[in-house]
Amino acid sequence: MSQPEQLTVERGAEALRPRRRDGERAARASLQAQIARLERELSGIVADGFPRLSPRAGSTTHGPTGSAATTGEPFGGPRLLSLEQLELLRDRLAGRVQDLRRCEQRCVERQRRAHDLLARMQLEPARYKFVRLPVTELGEGGCGVWEVRPRLGLIGMLAGWWQLTLSSGCPLGRGPRPRRGPSRQS
Repeated sequence: MSQPEQLTVERGAEALRPRRRDGERAARASLQAQIARLERELSGIVADGFPRLSPRAGSTTHGPTGSAATTGEPFGGPRLLSLEQLELLRDRLAGRVQDLRRCEQRCVERQRRAHDLLARMQLEPARYKFVRLPVTELGEGGCGVWEVRPRLGLIGMLAGWWQLTLSSGCPLGRGPRPRRGPSRQS
């Protein structure tokens, strides 16, 4: 090969390097944008579903999204993720978003069934004798429980008088009991 041809080949290789860098930069920017969108979507799902839906609900991955558990590298401060690590992170986030959506759908379906059961219990309490339905199953907070009980105790049970009642809620915390008798003084 002559000297001018050799320079042309080297110049051609150098000319390709910036294009590869630009392509890698564009791929990195695209992956980072996808990751940011998935993280916003994931946080939105958790925020909308709180408290019935936790960030770890339905999670198939373990560890925070940017930690060594995701990237396979030890902790050690700031670093630039490779394209492969960015793709892995994006795929795991997409999987978590799908898992949380499925979990949210199951919660909504369970609450719908609980509301249907409560409506049937209100219409025909005698058909649902001693059935208990916690208000948490309805998507409400607190410790209350809907229950079908006999009206007037044993007499109502024998007479077939059933009613739907809601408990008053959580028992009050009472703290330590006071001591009985005279206090001890030294």
